[in-house]
Amino acid sequence: MDLFDKCENYTFVNELRQQNIYPYFHALETRQDIEVVMEGKRRIMLGSNNYLGLTVNDEVIKSGIAAMQKFGTGCSGSRFLNGTLTMHIELEKELAEFLNKESVMTFSTGFQSNLGIISALVGKSDYAICDRENHASIYDGCKLSYGKMLRYRHADMDDLEQTLKNIPENAGKLIITDGVFSMGGDIANLPAIIDLAKKYGARVMVDDAHGLGVLGNGGRGTADYYGLTDEVDVIMGTFSKSLASLGGYMAAKDYVVDYVKHNARPYIFSASITPASCATALAALRHLKAHPELVTKLADISHYVREGMLKRNIKIKMSSTPIVPIYTNDAHTTLKIGKTLYDEGVYVNPVLPPATSPTECLLRTSYMASHTYDILDEAMDIIKDVLNRYGI
Repeated sequence: MDLFDKCENYTFVNELRQQNIYPYFHALETRQDIEVVMEGKRRIMLGSNNYLGLTVNDEVIKSGIAAMQKFGTGCSGSRFLNGTLTMHIELEKELAEFLNKESVMTFSTGFQSNLGIISALVGKSDYAICDRENHASIYDGCKLSYGKMLRYRHADMDDLEQTLKNIPENAGKLIITDGVFSMGGDIANLPAIIDLAKKYGARVMVDDAHGLGVLGNGGRGTADYYGLTDEVDVIMGTFSKSLASLGGYMAAKDYVVDYVKHNARPYIFSASITPASCATALAALRHLKAHPELVTKLADISHYVREGMLKRNIKIKMSSTPIVPIYTNDAHTTLKIGKTLYDEGVYVNPVLPPATSPTECLLRTSYMASHTYDILDEAMDIIKDVLNRYGI
């Protein structure tokens, strides 16, 4: 069999294109903001992870430009060798202080962060215990490790305990969970996870990609939200969401970070974060520290949306984060609704199997602290009208 047979026989995408419901790779012509131009038309952006709206902040933009002028366009090497800038160290120090952790190391992307952290920490005789709805990068990090991955039913603490009971007592154990789950918007039950970790001698890692800037005191994330920062062993996060840049990080004790720095292949063998990306992440972090009210504003916006959806009889999955999923049932209907909304000026993200069950497909909407109530009302009215047309 020819290696490329599977490529030639991959017809699903073309079938969606022929039906005019293919939902991916729409091209932006403007900045990532509450309103954008995509393919020549204004769209209200309800599909971005730009939670604090800082991608268009003047201070953040100027910092990126200044860094490029000072350091050039790239680092041309890994942090291990020639790719460490003074600014990388500055960003790591300030982020560690912000998160109340001893040390931080940065990776070139958030996905790479999970690959590097998990593959370095979980060895041949160790176990990674994952919530079933964890991000794909966590699964791939487990695959890259030499340990064994076990999964527990989403947010099911009884199933987690049963899983832990079945692991040899003397084995290394790392419980890994999203802090805020990216599709459903629900928050991990960290208090219960910490209790079980202590009971069974496990360590805890939280992927806080969607928690930083969203939860906790001043946006310090899920662990801070519960008052459990000292109890969470590893916090991972990204710069591509609330911090309006590109890259990722790990926060932990000094000796853990030092070990991962010298053993994580995705870190050792990748070029470091570019000067502009590093500077914009640092500027966004400083802006967040100076304006903690952004986190409260984001929460108010999220509450306004949930209330507005319910008033319009739109069936949503309840949460207390800026991720508000709308139930649309089967995959084909979800794609048709998503395309109709796009045509009428509202951009949302369809969520299909395997991310959901076949009968619980969603439109994932997400919100920014910079959204206005007028724009949100306009978007929700359009959503209501489109859903009614499809009998939802």
